[in-house]
Amino acid sequence: MTTSPLPSQPLDRRRFRRVLAFFLRVFVSILFWDFLLNRPLLRVLRPRPERRWRRIARRYRKLAVEMGGVLIKLGQYLSTRVDVLPHEITGELSGLQDEVPAEPFAAILERLEASFPQPIDEVFLWIDPKPLGAASLAQVHGARLPEGDEVVIKILRPGIEERVETDLAAVSVAVRWLKRWKFIRRRVDLEWLIDEFATTTRAELDLTAEGRNAEAFAKLFSRRRVTVPRVYWQATGRTCLTQQNVKYLKIDDLEALEQAGIAPSKVARKLYRLYMEQIFLHNLVHADPHPGNLFVQPMPLAADPVDASYGPGDAVPPAPDGTERSFRLVFVDFGMMATIPERLRNALRDFLLGLAERDAYRVVQALRAAGVLLPGADLAQLEDAVDLLFEKLWGVDMGRLNDVARAEFGNLWSEMGELLLETPVQAQVDLMFTTRALEILTGLATRLDPNFNPWEETVPFARRLAAREARRASGDLVTELVEQSGRLLTLPTDLARFLTDADRGKLTLRSTLAPDHRRQLKAIEKAIRRLGATLFAAALLVAGAVVYHAGEVQGGTGLMAAAALPLVWGWWRWR
Repeated sequence: MTTSPLPSQPLDRRRFRRVLAFFLRVFVSILFWDFLLNRPLLRVLRPRPERRWRRIARRYRKLAVEMGGVLIKLGQYLSTRVDVLPHEITGELSGLQDEVPAEPFAAILERLEASFPQPIDEVFLWIDPKPLGAASLAQVHGARLPEGDEVVIKILRPGIEERVETDLAAVSVAVRWLKRWKFIRRRVDLEWLIDEFATTTRAELDLTAEGRNAEAFAKLFSRRRVTVPRVYWQATGRTCLTQQNVKYLKIDDLEALEQAGIAPSKVARKLYRLYMEQIFLHNLVHADPHPGNLFVQPMPLAADPVDASYGPGDAVPPAPDGTERSFRLVFVDFGMMATIPERLRNALRDFLLGLAERDAYRVVQALRAAGVLLPGADLAQLEDAVDLLFEKLWGVDMGRLNDVARAEFGNLWSEMGELLLETPVQAQVDLMFTTRALEILTGLATRLDPNFNPWEETVPFARRLAAREARRASGDLVTELVEQSGRLLTLPTDLARFLTDADRGKLTLRSTLAPDHRRQLKAIEKAIRRLGATLFAAALLVAGAVVYHAGEVQGGTGLMAAAALPLVWGWWRWR
C-alpha cells in the first residue's frame, strides 16, 4: 500500500512533553528496579516485578484512552508481543479498544465542508449528527446522497495529523531510549519497527488509499460469498471516505444470527477459512477484524417471497425450525491492511504445512527462513520445544486454546527458559499486523463457537496448499533440469582448477568459532570487565573509609560516593 506523503505538520509541544514524560517515568522505574537493584546482595530489596508491570500497563492504557491518536494503536500492537513483554503487560493491554469520545458534530461538519470545493448540501442530501462510531483517528456518520443511496462517511478527526506526528515523534525518542536494552535490541529491529509503524499509521490518514484497498479486497473475493461496501468516489477525498451502508447483522450478535437461521459455528468456520486464504494465498490481510468491522448479510430462503432481499437494518424474518439460511460475510474498514512480502511467503507456507503435519523440524526451519531465528539459535532444542507445544496444544478447541497456551507456555518457560532467553530472534515488522489480526480473530471465533477446533480447519487447508505448491513445482521441473545440466557441463573445468590450486599450495582453510562458543567467550569477557569495575569501586570504597577514619570526613565521603560511579558504569556498559 502506498500513499503520498503528508504535508509537514507542527508538533503539539504540550502533548509531546506529556507523552514523553510518561515514557521517561517508565524507563527510570526500569533502570532503578530492574537494573540497579537486580544485582547480587541488592536483590533482597527488590520486590517481585509483576504488580509493578501491571500498574505501568494500566497507566498507559488510561493515558491512551484519554489522548487517543497513535497511543491506542501502539498499545494494541504491544498487547500481541508475548515474546518480548511479560503477560502482566500484554494481558492488561489486550482489552484496549480503538474507541474514544466523539468529536462535536460542528467540528466534523467544518472538516467535511473543507474537503469539497462545492457546498456540502450538494454532496450529501442529509448527514446524521449522531456518530455511528468514533475511533482514535476518525469517526463515522450515516448520510444520504442526492441520488438517494444510504451511505456512511468516515471523516478524519480535526487536528489528527498534528496529533499523529506529535505521538510518533515522542515514540521515536522512547525507541532510542529502548535501544539501550540488549534483550529488546536483539529481538526487534527498533529502527525498522518505528519506520514501518509510522508509515502504516500515516497511510491510515489518507482515506483515498483505504478506498483503493477496499476495491482490491473485493476483487480478490469476487467469486466468494463476501460483501465489500462500494466506494462513492464523487463524495470521497483524502480526509473523508464515503461508502455503501452495509450494516447488516453484527457478527457477534449470536441471538440475531440464530433467529435468522444462521449458525454461528458456520460463521466462525467461514471467517477462519477466509483468513487462511488472505494470509497464505492472496498475501493481503484485513488486519482489524474486530466485531465493529465485520457483519453478516442474510440471504433469502426458498420460502421467502420471490423478490425478498434484505438491506442494511432491515428486519430479517425468523427461519423455520431446522432451516439454515445462507449468508455473506461483510468486511468494512480497510485502513489497516497487512501485505505479506515475497520474501516471507514461502516461509509462511512451510510454517503452515509443518503445523498441520506436526513437523517440528519444518516449523523451526520455516522460522529460520523467515528471518525470525538469527544465526546462533539452537535449532535442535527449539525443535524439542515445538514438539512439547504440539503435545500439549494439539486438538485443543478454540475456546480453551488461549488459556491452555498461556499455561503451557509457562511450563515450557520453566523447562527451557534459559534457551528461550538466549535464542537470538528478530521480530518481523511485516508480520506484526497479521499477528494482531490473528489475535483478534481467535477471540472472535471463541465467541461464535467455543468448541471451534482450528486444527480441523488448518490440516485440510494445508494439504490443499501443498498440492497446489506441488503442481507449481512440477511446472518448473524442466527449467531446473536445464539449469542443472549447464552446471554439469562446467564441472570438469571447475574440478581441474581446484586440483591445480591444490598442487600449487594455494588452497586455504578458514574456520570460525561455533555460535555457542562465541557467546560463551563474550559472556566471559563481559564478566571479567564487570569484575574489574567492581574491584575498582571496592578500592575507592576502602580508600574512602581509610581517609574518613583518618579524620578527613569530606574527602572520605567523596571517595566512598565516587565508588558508585565505576560500579554503575561497569554493570551498565558490560551487561
